[in-house]
Amino acid sequence: MTPVEIAILLIWSFTVSFAGGMVGLVLGNLRLPVVVWIGSSAAAAAGANVAISGVAALTATIVHLRNGRVDKRLFLWMAPSSFLGAVAGGLLAGVLPERILLGAISLVVLYGAIEVWRYRRPQGERESGGPDVRRLLTEAVLIGFGVGLLGGFVGLILGSLRLPAMLKYMGMAPTKAVGTNSAVGVIVGVGGLVGHLPSGIDWDILLIGAVAAIPGAAFGSKLTGRLPEATLVRVMAAVLLITGLTMAGQAIL
Repeated sequence: MTPVEIAILLIWSFTVSFAGGMVGLVLGNLRLPVVVWIGSSAAAAAGANVAISGVAALTATIVHLRNGRVDKRLFLWMAPSSFLGAVAGGLLAGVLPERILLGAISLVVLYGAIEVWRYRRPQGERESGGPDVRRLLTEAVLIGFGVGLLGGFVGLILGSLRLPAMLKYMGMAPTKAVGTNSAVGVIVGVGGLVGHLPSGIDWDILLIGAVAAIPGAAFGSKLTGRLPEATLVRVMAAVLLITGLTMAGQAIL
């Protein structure tokens, strides 16, 4: 890599992780075009990107855990299926046309942006907003596997798909959804990395991207608890909108 490419990767990785840490998303799809541009191959770059996303998610999760913003019960149900889905998706990468898959995902993300924008806290709901065991089994496990499968396939953590589901279908408070989504993203990142190992990893990009992503995610996640809930929801929706449009552009181009 040239010095200019290194500088671009450092700056962009920090910026993306900062925004992602604040709203509980890793936003690897915003980082992916730069990583692919610099990488030795698309497959190796995708492997590096999903690993950087995992590191960023881990950094943000540590901050969220310290501030009580992770629903541990939901995480324990969602994590195993998310990991299995991510590994399977990574191994199946290349079977389906990536353009079609990215286009479909972008539509789901854009719909999620609308749902998050329309979010209103249910009357009388507790702050923890934790779902019961039945909903954990039917929603957390299935959603975890499905999103993990898609994420592993394209080399992304895809928290932008999990977050709207946590708010709308699982009845979680926004701050809890942010932290829990980051925690599950760590598992998806590990699974995606394992699934992409056979195709190779750009380890130099991984190292440089992680160096910038760690402080970005740490600073961004610290702002989560300081934002009013209404503001946090609006920021989530805006980031999801940008994410969906970016993925749609990637699918078209």
